[in-house]
Amino acid sequence: MVNNVPKPPTPINEPILGYLPGSPERAALKAEIKRQEATILEIPCIINGKEVFTGNIVEQVMPHDHSHVIARVHMAGEKEVHAAIDSALDAHDMWSNMDWEARCAIFLKASELLRGDYRAQINAATMLNQSKTCHQAEIDAACELIDFWRFNPDYVRQIYEDLQPPVSPSKHVEFKRG
Repeated sequence: MVNNVPKPPTPINEPILGYLPGSPERAALKAEIKRQEATILEIPCIINGKEVFTGNIVEQVMPHDHSHVIARVHMAGEKEVHAAIDSALDAHDMWSNMDWEARCAIFLKASELLRGDYRAQINAATMLNQSKTCHQAEIDAACELIDFWRFNPDYVRQIYEDLQPPVSPSKHVEFKRG
């Protein structure tokens, strides 16, 4: 049995990018906005990792331009909802039996992906879907989520290390009522 608590990297807040004229982040964001504006996404339900196209579709438009459709969303019916619940319960069993270190590694990997290749995508999507400025999207979508995924593994470590050690004491302790 392991009787130590591994230490994830010390978390730091994600720096907020400035999106100043001529900056690489501004160029990447402008290109991604242009790409997303030119695309109408077909969004299926995802149930147990599989795409489910129901045919019951609603169109998502930009809040600042109601004539611009950006997505066609397949709505779940009762059958899909029940399948999703069953899938979530199965996933819960797997996830809750996974070592906490492995779960934390998933979140840390996601934070690194978001701070890199996916940052412009999430910020552009936030701007187009919620009518936010680049600064608002940067704070609300990218930085907050990156921080959430970075800090929570350290909070878990603190709980296990300081409040709930993963190893029980070797001596049996009896509790007596007052």
